[in-house]
Amino acid sequence: MYNELYAAWQREIDDPSLGGLPIDFYAKIAEYLRRIKAEDRVLDKKSVKMNLLEHESVNVERMLEELLGARYRKIIKTVTKSQKLPSELLTVEEAKMCETFADFAKAYQKFAENLIQGQTSVPLAKVESRAEAEVTHKRLTIRFLKNIPAIMGADMKSYGPFVAEDVASLPPQNAQILVKQGLAVLVEVS
Repeated sequence: MYNELYAAWQREIDDPSLGGLPIDFYAKIAEYLRRIKAEDRVLDKKSVKMNLLEHESVNVERMLEELLGARYRKIIKTVTKSQKLPSELLTVEEAKMCETFADFAKAYQKFAENLIQGQTSVPLAKVESRAEAEVTHKRLTIRFLKNIPAIMGADMKSYGPFVAEDVASLPPQNAQILVKQGLAVLVEVS
């Protein structure tokens, strides 16, 4: 799997166009990383094999981060330019994420065209009432029951890390998920 990752990484770094990946590429990489980490736990910390595994793990993570960054930039560029989803080049995960972006890009272009013609698709009264609703329900206050690492909020801001008994105000989507998972409880603010 290391060689497959290396080849994909090299292709994405060297070639300005988006390269194709096998549909199950990310699933195989995830399994590969799980195996490395599992083996890491059972080996003697001073062994040569352990040292090699640590170096392999660092290299895999670095290549994967660079591969993902390069593909992300190329996918965004492709979808925004042509508004066509290059599905033959995407993995299952990438194709699913791009569907909503492609829809957004098309809708935004239509919005821009209408606006230039002096039209909007949303009446002003609806925009004002939505803005009022967002102000009143912008955040929920929760108390954490367990320690959790930092999270990316629905508003694309970083929150945390949090320890048990911390109280925080988060976007409703994030707060509700944490409560549902039993990691936090809602706090009534008066």
